[in-house]
Amino acid sequence: MTKPRLFRVILPVSDIEAAASFYADVLGMPGDRVSPGRHYFSCGGTILACYDGVADGDPEPSGPNPQHIYFSFDDLEAAYERVRRRGGRGITPIERRPWGERSFYANDPFGNPSASWTPRHSLPAAATGPTDNRGHVGGPPVR
Repeated sequence: MTKPRLFRVILPVSDIEAAASFYADVLGMPGDRVSPGRHYFSCGGTILACYDGVADGDPEPSGPNPQHIYFSFDDLEAAYERVRRRGGRGITPIERRPWGERSFYANDPFGNPSASWTPRHSLPAAATGPTDNRGHVGGPPVR
């Protein structure tokens, strides 16, 4: 049996045009409009789907996601500046986390929380071991 893979993550937005523009700039790719209310970005084999339900015919808008979506960037400082320049809210400073990753947190203009961090392959060898029960690198193995 093959392992499952994460296929798509829905990101509720209230303005599909503004969301497509924001994420195209932050992610550095144009993405694809697949319906009046969906704009897809291919992120390492997983689709980030900006979704404006009202534009796609839903009777009511969806609120923002309650939990963070995590992105990995080779140039964390440049990603930080793109998020800041494009109106990200509640942006934290870039910090090294206890599990070894450097990251910052922010909300997009639609209230969806996200975190951005350096890719795992650029971390020191000691920080690329097993993960804890929250998926943090360097914790005890998950059993």
